[in-house]
Amino acid sequence: MELPRGMKDFEAQENGELEHIRGHFQQLSTLYGFSFMDPSPIELLSVLETKSGPAIRDEIYYFKDKGEREVALRFDFTMGLTRYVASQKSLKLPAKMSAFGGVFRYDEPQKGRYRYFHQWDLEIYGKPSTESEAEIIEMTSRLFDSLLMKNIVIDINNRNLVESYINKIFDSRDPLLVSDILRAVDKIQKKSKEQILKEFQEKGYSLTNLEKILEFSQITGTIQEIEAKFDTSQLESWDDLKSLIDSLENRGVSNVRINFGIVRGLDYYSGMVFEVFDRNSTLGALAGGGRYDTLTRAFGREDIGATGVAGGVERIILTMHEQGIIPSSTPNRISILYVNDEMQKVAMSIASLLRLNKIPSNIDLTGKTLKKQMDGASGSKYCVIVAPRELENGKIVLRDMKNGTEKLIDIETITDNPMSIFNLEKL
Repeated sequence: MELPRGMKDFEAQENGELEHIRGHFQQLSTLYGFSFMDPSPIELLSVLETKSGPAIRDEIYYFKDKGEREVALRFDFTMGLTRYVASQKSLKLPAKMSAFGGVFRYDEPQKGRYRYFHQWDLEIYGKPSTESEAEIIEMTSRLFDSLLMKNIVIDINNRNLVESYINKIFDSRDPLLVSDILRAVDKIQKKSKEQILKEFQEKGYSLTNLEKILEFSQITGTIQEIEAKFDTSQLESWDDLKSLIDSLENRGVSNVRINFGIVRGLDYYSGMVFEVFDRNSTLGALAGGGRYDTLTRAFGREDIGATGVAGGVERIILTMHEQGIIPSSTPNRISILYVNDEMQKVAMSIASLLRLNKIPSNIDLTGKTLKKQMDGASGSKYCVIVAPRELENGKIVLRDMKNGTEKLIDIETITDNPMSIFNLEKL
């Protein structure tokens, strides 16, 4: 029996890692005032085609249901959340939404990305503002801080800025040309310069102009560094980018830089865009987002703008492993061991008591030998051992699994006040 290509089962350890990220994300979502939602996993195909058109069918799972309706599995949270917000005419604005869960894409499977994978997502809907963009980027930065990840850089750009430069170089206002050249810029992270030049020259574009655009896309740095080596007065939205950087500095977000090569692949982005990277990893972007006012307009809401971000959870977990961080939401447990079948009943009672007191506890259910129980408890912080001689004297054995030390404690202590026995801050 095999799974469909690109699908996988998430085992206990992987699930624990996912829950670790979810916990940090939900905690920060609450801290920043986002309302946690779970938009429908199935959408009408027409909804997902709202901005990208029929071409999106090549990248998603879609089918006809029993009512002959064309439906599709969600490929991100932005479409569903935007559909929801657009339909809520009485919704108080600005509306701050967050989501976490699985999404489906019919992409070629790769390291850190199956066809079913997990994302976290933040969106702010309302009047377009620099501060809403800064809020999204600030929380993104704080999430990676919360996960103790190092070497994180947030590359920021503005699509309007790049589009204005493309129009200047090609002396054109053709939106199809701009869209094509933006795709060329977006590919620079995945393909060599020579491959891109060859591909787009074959489409009839000037090699000289293409080289200028690709050279432009390599410019990175602070405001001061870029202004020292490039005439930014010719760029639309440069001042908007400066205002955003200023807001982030005011918020204490320092791990950002300007990168003219960040344009994001999706067509619905309409202004500020950004991506998050580990400087020392080759896995690619860990998160990305930006402003997408054209999408809210496509859903019939001319009155609101939107900005958001989504992060790939599995890719973040892989990067954490590269950095030597082992994410897990599973707390260190207390294992309850018993010497023989007669002691099992007392041990079961102790395990139930600890669980009632919210102390994670594990106990063998199959009557294994004490040695095998001890082997299975190797990952526990403490073991409580119930043995005949000690129990006869009203005692049980408490073993510290980290250093191997043991001590006798009164059984009344664990029944009357179990919280006093364990160092719960370390659990």
